[in-house]
This record gives sequence, C-alpha cells and structure tokens, in this order.
Amino acid sequence: MIDIPVKWAKSQSRLNGEAGRAFVAGLPDRAAHFLDLWGLRVTGPSMYGVCALVLPVERAGAGEGERTEERAVLKLQPLDDETAGEPVALTAWNGDGAVRLLEYDAETGTLLLERLEAARDLSGVEIREAVGVVAGLLARLTAAEAPAGLRRTLGDLAARMLDDVPVVVPLVADAGERRLLRDCAAALREVAGEPGDRLLHWDLHYENVLSGGREPWLAIDPKPLAGDPGFELLPALFNRFDASHVGWRFDLMTEVVGLDRERARAWTLGRVLQNGLWMRSVVPEHAAIARTLLGK
Repeated sequence: MIDIPVKWAKSQSRLNGEAGRAFVAGLPDRAAHFLDLWGLRVTGPSMYGVCALVLPVERAGAGEGERTEERAVLKLQPLDDETAGEPVALTAWNGDGAVRLLEYDAETGTLLLERLEAARDLSGVEIREAVGVVAGLLARLTAAEAPAGLRRTLGDLAARMLDDVPVVVPLVADAGERRLLRDCAAALREVAGEPGDRLLHWDLHYENVLSGGREPWLAIDPKPLAGDPGFELLPALFNRFDASHVGWRFDLMTEVVGLDRERARAWTLGRVLQNGLWMRSVVPEHAAIARTLLGK
C-alpha cells in the first residue's frame, strides 16, 4: 500500500474529472509494479505537486564489495504532451543543472529520479541570490540544443497565440487589459519568425530548484519545449513578486544567460500574452511586468 494524500486526490478529481479519478485509482497497482520492477522500497511519506505523486524510495546496489542503498524518488504522473517531454529533457541534460533521470517507462510516464532535498528550495533564499541561482541554471540548461524527440516547440506556440489574439482578446472584459495584450502580441510578432532551438525548462521558478548532494542547486519538473531562452524569464519575475524588482531581475537574468535584451523582452511579453489568452484576463503581477518592459 502507498500513501495517497486525500487533498491531492481530490485535486486530481477537480482538475481532471473522470480521468483524474481513474489515474488516482490506478496508482497503488502502478506503484507496486514499478517498485518490484526497479527493486525499490518506499522509505517515507508521499509527496506531491500539481500533477504527480512522488514516493521517496531506495534500491539496493553494490559498491566495492559491500551493499549500498541508492536514494531516489519514484514519480507517478499522468502522461500528456508536457510530461512526455520530461524524460527527453532530463536525458539530454544528463544531470548538468537538473535532477538526474535514473529510469523511465514510456508507456505510463513513470520516472525514477535522484533524490534531492525536497524541503529546501529557493523560496526561502535571499531574493537576489535566488535570482542569480535561477539565471545560472538557465544559462546551463539552455546551452543544450533541443533534442529531436521533443515535440513541443516555441514556434508552434507563438503561431497559435498570434492566431488566437483576434478571437480571444475581444473577450477580455477590461479595456486596459485588452490594450496590454495587443501590445504584447505586437512585441511577439517581432520575434516569432525566429523561435530558437534551445532546450527550455519552461517552468523554472524558485520552488522548482532544490538543494542536492551532488550540486548545491538543481532544477526539477521541466515542462520542456524547443525555443528561445528569452521565453524562460517570466517565472522568476512573477514568483516572489515585487514590482520594484522587475527591472533588476530582468537585467540580471539577461546578463547571466547572455541574452539579447530586446529579444528577451519580446519573448517575456509573449509569455504574458500566453497566460492572458489562457485566462482571458491579465493578473496584476503580469500586467506590472509587461508595463515595466514596455516602458509604460
């Protein structure tokens, strides 16, 4: 038996309906299968994020004549367009700036990952240091070219966004938000023809960076796509938000990652557009970021 937190199970039902309930119902059998297949034993209570249930595990190994235990986590998650790219990205990075992938099952999306310190992320680190850590990781991660097996591309996303603008933006209730989204779309059009070919994490905020024994900080939980690294900056501008920080955070990240500031500005505005189209509104923090970058 595995521990399935009630709060998390309810969230799966609320977010994904019958598919979410079926996923939760199948987890005991799925966990049992992979615990046996990969020679694992559960060593603590379950952890979870929005999508995945994560079990701390160990498996036996051999080291210089004596038995050793490898500490890891078993990540059980639904298989979709975002999660299907996770092992592709982790394999390409091979532990360079990101958690290391130990095993993967393509049919179910189940992963065995090296275990990091789940209780220690960047949310409690002084903000200038935290932004510097994120920037350094982005520089390393986006140095990799997106592998051929990665299906999601920024070029496709940008084209769909621009197609959606004349349909969705008129549905946004607030006139100021409509104008802001059109300004973001205009910036995106300037760069959409050159979407880039780097391997992007897409969701590198402060809680997706954990302390590890192998390195002080490593990225987890990528939702990868191929594209321009300028599309990576919004999470670190938005999370732990402070309007007075937008300028220096943007400057620090573009400098460390080595980005052209104007292209990075346009892609960040494109990211604001993406969220605005999803929500049919612009959250105040995103509006403040966009106005700062637009000089308004």
